[in-house]
Amino acid sequence: MNKKSFIVLLLTCCSLSATAQFSKAGRNYVEYIITTDHTDRNYNTGDEATVKIEAYKGGVPIDGVTIYYSTGDEMMAARKDSTTFRSGIATIPMGTRKAPGFRSCNLNFTVYGKQYKDLVKVAYSPNNIKSLTPMPDDFDKFWQKTLSKARKTNLNPVITPLPKYSTEKVEVSLVKLTVGPNGRNMYGYLTKPKGEGNYPVLFCPPGAGSKKISPSTYYSEQGFIYLNINIHSGCNPELNDEEYKEAQKIADNYNRNGIGSKETFYYRDVYAGCSRCVDFLCSLPEWDGINVGVTGGSQGGALSIITAALNPKVTFCSPFYPALCDVLGFKYDRAGGWPKYFRNTTESAGTEETLQYYDVVNFARCIKCPVFYSFGYNDETCSPTSTFSAYNEIKSEKVLHITPTSGHWRFPETNDESVEWMKSKIKK
Repeated sequence: MNKKSFIVLLLTCCSLSATAQFSKAGRNYVEYIITTDHTDRNYNTGDEATVKIEAYKGGVPIDGVTIYYSTGDEMMAARKDSTTFRSGIATIPMGTRKAPGFRSCNLNFTVYGKQYKDLVKVAYSPNNIKSLTPMPDDFDKFWQKTLSKARKTNLNPVITPLPKYSTEKVEVSLVKLTVGPNGRNMYGYLTKPKGEGNYPVLFCPPGAGSKKISPSTYYSEQGFIYLNINIHSGCNPELNDEEYKEAQKIADNYNRNGIGSKETFYYRDVYAGCSRCVDFLCSLPEWDGINVGVTGGSQGGALSIITAALNPKVTFCSPFYPALCDVLGFKYDRAGGWPKYFRNTTESAGTEETLQYYDVVNFARCIKCPVFYSFGYNDETCSPTSTFSAYNEIKSEKVLHITPTSGHWRFPETNDESVEWMKSKIKK
């Protein structure tokens, strides 16, 4: 072997040695799992709940490490305390509740300078949680008047094909719909399966905020004509960033705009506009003439329930962790839904009366189609107390899918289960 070849071989061996020495670990050095003494995290009122944390470092049980925690009723004042890992295990008493609802535990511990944080929530007689929001006597009359006014405006759909987003199986277009008086519009992405045939339609309203929406071919690959929208007038997602930043100013503080009266609240046009989006989907020649679904998460989950209640064309509904549920909760010292009205804020005059017409629980009382309802217990945005209060008001056929460890998000597996459920509701 010549000198050059020897040097190359030596450098290669050194490189391989260094790679092996600093190779990425196949798992976390500190691992832990949290369980409760009721495996489903459900208790009866009056029961005492206990949380167990089992933790290891490099496979060896952690010992002598302090775990700090605070416990209390969900989203309310908490009591702070601490305990210690012994042979890898620490237990925390969660206490109990006399009334149906949730308690929560925030915990943290530190190993080798790295802090580990987690949240646990447990339910007490959750199927007995009742909404704190009353149903106004003129609820139906108010919304029928609102919808009648919105229907007087021609949708005037403008559909622009977008080949840049389309695939071999799915055609994508930008849609502009005039959903109310004075040019009130909504932009969205319409996706259709390519090929001959008629298909069920699926409407997807957005989560909170006013950021740009994006097209998705997922549902059309599953056989649905799919429309996802932005609820704010003029917010065309195909605008450049500077233009869009200017357009989205309309949404500043939108969830409190006009809240002093049911007639002026920002969400009035939004709720009616979502119903009009369903009317548009049902006008498409590719619609199968029978099946209409709505699905969404957070604010989109709320708007899914609302749209299903307002528009009789909807035949199935799949909301995830819906917002705007039991929104008077914080006023009465119980966890309420997003956007957390009355929590550490002074709301304007008329707010409480207005919200009775916009609370999801009152639409849940009116819904008639089958519902696949899903959320997680560890949600800190849309409290499970509030989402349960809406679920418990649904009298139609319903399926509840709870993932206790999820927060304000969903597992892909849960979404897939929702799609399979929706497919099972399609009538031929």
